[in-house]
Amino acid sequence: MMDTATPVPALAPADDVFADHLRGLIDPRGLRPADARYLEEPRGTWVGVGSWVAAPANVGEVAAVLSAAHEAGVGVVPYGGGTGLVGGQTQPEGAPPLILSLERMTAIRSLDPVENVAVVEAGVILEDLHRAAEAQNRLFPLTLASKGSARIGGLLGTNAGGVNVLRYGNARDLVLGLEAVLPDGRIWNGLTRLRKDNTGYDLRNLLVGSEGTLGVITAAALKLSPIPAGQGVALAVVPDPRAALDLLSLTRDRVGEAVSSFELIAGEGLRFLEEKLPQIRRPFAEAPEWMVLIDLGLPAGLDPEAALAGILEEAFEKELVSDALMAQSLAQATEFWEVREQIPEANRLIGSVSSHDISLPLSNLPGFIDRAGAILRDMGPFRINCFGHLGDGNLHYNVFPPKGGDLQEWRAHTKAVKRTVHDLVHEMEGSVSAEHGIGRLKVEDLERYGDPVKLEVMRALKQMFDPKGIMNPGTMLRR
Repeated sequence: MMDTATPVPALAPADDVFADHLRGLIDPRGLRPADARYLEEPRGTWVGVGSWVAAPANVGEVAAVLSAAHEAGVGVVPYGGGTGLVGGQTQPEGAPPLILSLERMTAIRSLDPVENVAVVEAGVILEDLHRAAEAQNRLFPLTLASKGSARIGGLLGTNAGGVNVLRYGNARDLVLGLEAVLPDGRIWNGLTRLRKDNTGYDLRNLLVGSEGTLGVITAAALKLSPIPAGQGVALAVVPDPRAALDLLSLTRDRVGEAVSSFELIAGEGLRFLEEKLPQIRRPFAEAPEWMVLIDLGLPAGLDPEAALAGILEEAFEKELVSDALMAQSLAQATEFWEVREQIPEANRLIGSVSSHDISLPLSNLPGFIDRAGAILRDMGPFRINCFGHLGDGNLHYNVFPPKGGDLQEWRAHTKAVKRTVHDLVHEMEGSVSAEHGIGRLKVEDLERYGDPVKLEVMRALKQMFDPKGIMNPGTMLRR
């Protein structure tokens, strides 16, 4: 489907003249030439253009910057921690935009363990919020591998997922209220801490997941949870993904919503770790073809080890599990998680032909894995590393050259591999973007697979919020 969005005016560059104008609007310490870290993204797919970085110190300065950009017709690329994997933090062509970094807005304005709410600015690093919550015996459950550099604004802008979605939901499920600046510089004061508020359209859920195309999130009221009193972690070898799903069902039958994470890991991921990150301790002498990582968080008075032992005992009896390791200490639990969390880095070091962040209805997952593998094997001797958050249907389905194959030569197959995987996902009622967003990488995919009515409404919203098209130009919707 071709994009039929309303044409927008050409954008002006964020040049030295525009930068001089900004010096009168914000603290001069928050304005500097853009260096390489603001123009690159982790996978090296895009290198952005950009002359200046503005790093406002407060919401008033953000409003002043956006008002000036709106008046001048200058594009603005909001920048959080730069950890996004679909290119939404870069603009690779066109008039150099202003890069708007939230890195100076790092205040945790309040943290109330009785309300279970933290009010934080958009530049707060995720791991810093984890520590602040833990100091009050509370948990902010959103967590992912980039927690040491990802910032709250970017996580909300992309509706990040992570490993705890099964129990606590995506980023949008953790947001009570927002403070945000619209493209023309108006400030929306929606920083409510209310759990119930039926007063009209939900602007919060428009901005969460909008990838900086409708405005800039400057602060958020976020839900906290009690820290589980006991944690139980196990690695279990399963014969196939169908058995893994059955094990998930058994686990939830026994402990209900106390399953914090349930991760599927393919043997190829362990072989990649052995090849590229041999310092990561291997849980099994021989890599099994399939395994799952189970993480339980139980309240006081319940024994997580006993709960896991009972689950695994029944699973062995039903032949859902052939081998298992239970963590005997926090250090060993950390080791088990290290295996899962380092697989993306091993993937990066191997170098993929095509990487896919997909989701499917749970009952369709085993069939997808079987069908996709068979189709790709007919196309060539690819290696497939399939892993991810089985409990919420999110797979990272990544395709690699054969061992010893020249990556650049095999990347000639990237477009065909991607189309094959995404067509099958769409056929099986899934999504081609589970938790990474659309960014620039998947604009064409959104046009191809998106519902036509949804796309029309999205374009109308973009036109209403941002008629000059200054916000993150070319991200999510073709400009």
